[in-house]
Amino acid sequence: MDKCRGSSGILIIGAGLSGIVAATRLLQNNFKNVQILEAEDRIGGRIHTIPFADNVIDVGAQWCHGMQRNCVYEMVKDQDILHPTGDYYSTMKMVRSNKELVPHEVGSTMHDIVAGSMPSGPHPVVGSSGTHLAENFWRRIEAELPHVDRTLAREALDSFAKHESSIVGADNLFEVSVREHIEYHDCDGDKLLHWGTKGFQRFIRLLMNVGEDQPEDLGLLAGHVHLGKKVTRIELARPRKVILRCEDGDYFEADHVICTVSLGVLQEQHEKMFIPPLPPAKVNAIRSLNLGTVNKLFLEFEQQPLPDDWVGFYCFWLEQDLKELRKTEYSWLEGITGCHKTTCQPRLLMAWVGGSHGRHMETLSDEKVLEGLQWLFRKFLTFEVPAPKRFLRSKWFTNPNFRGSYSLRTTKADEHDTGPWDLETPVTGPDGHLGLLFAGEASSRNYFSTVHGAVEAGFREADRLIGLYSSCGPNS
Repeated sequence: MDKCRGSSGILIIGAGLSGIVAATRLLQNNFKNVQILEAEDRIGGRIHTIPFADNVIDVGAQWCHGMQRNCVYEMVKDQDILHPTGDYYSTMKMVRSNKELVPHEVGSTMHDIVAGSMPSGPHPVVGSSGTHLAENFWRRIEAELPHVDRTLAREALDSFAKHESSIVGADNLFEVSVREHIEYHDCDGDKLLHWGTKGFQRFIRLLMNVGEDQPEDLGLLAGHVHLGKKVTRIELARPRKVILRCEDGDYFEADHVICTVSLGVLQEQHEKMFIPPLPPAKVNAIRSLNLGTVNKLFLEFEQQPLPDDWVGFYCFWLEQDLKELRKTEYSWLEGITGCHKTTCQPRLLMAWVGGSHGRHMETLSDEKVLEGLQWLFRKFLTFEVPAPKRFLRSKWFTNPNFRGSYSLRTTKADEHDTGPWDLETPVTGPDGHLGLLFAGEASSRNYFSTVHGAVEAGFREADRLIGLYSSCGPNS
């Protein structure tokens, strides 16, 4: 039998950054009846900092991307807790699958050509990023590196395209709209500002006004968060009320609901979750945008296995080696974009694997993943990498509360003339009541896929409700 847990003025679905930001903003503006329902047994969503090796690792979001027009940076810039990464990764080695090291000057020049071949400026506005990259790359190769080995250039293009795919969260660049560079706004400044030995959780604690010596304290959110509450149904059937039903049988009633669940969850569950069904424009956005999968692999060693003058390496696959790889159980290794050291963790190696390969990796046992990584090291490196002391990986796709890592603009969204603006649009009840609002990084028009996009969206929807009321007294 259902158990009524009483009426709350505002319910927020999801205690990720958008939900936490919206809740703290509302509470600071004298809204008292604010509750968050979180399906996981922790807060933070796709920010997940845990102890590992010499301090902590971020299983999810890791960096603050830029300084200018970045609300995360603006909120912490005077507190000396963000640190520049600078050109730390600029000396990454480029290694072919026959163990040949690509000369640094040649590799660096090709990298610059690839970076300069990505869409930029006001044009183009039609097509895929993959097509645009390939056409521009070969044109510039002919002009700037006419004598380079074309086989090596092809390997470089494939490697860097894979790397760029992981940055935007795509399976490949041919599914990414060439318009992404227009609609996504880069924040100037260091794109890899890191949190030192504290991890991204430091930002969450600042939002909640919690000190570092109070790791379990929820600060401003104390008494406002319900963990293990997976919302399965959202009903706008009653006048000026929204009913939320949870997997465990509980139900909640609210005046307003801010839904911050990931795009992946919306794609999988929206047809069963919302009563009445969502408007066609919002369904169009949910079906047309995409939530990509990008996973991390963390290997802790007794001591760092890479040489002192190596930050890490990119994998350049020879065509024949790649064909042979695809016939084996290690085929998922094609998705490894690179392996490198990381700041503040001297004994760690970190690898990235995305797209369909990353999703397949999630289905394997730890033993099989490590077996594959050891195979990769032997394939590319002339020195031995020992078995790690400890291993950990992310599994963002198979987690039913996320179903992916971060969002991207697709060519399908172009075809269907939709985007984050349709995902953002609130849904009103039968009487026009502002019952259901949407936040989350995928709903950010210009900063989708980022933490600052999630924060901006959380502020946006909280401010929408604050603006709805002419005054917010203690009983609002």
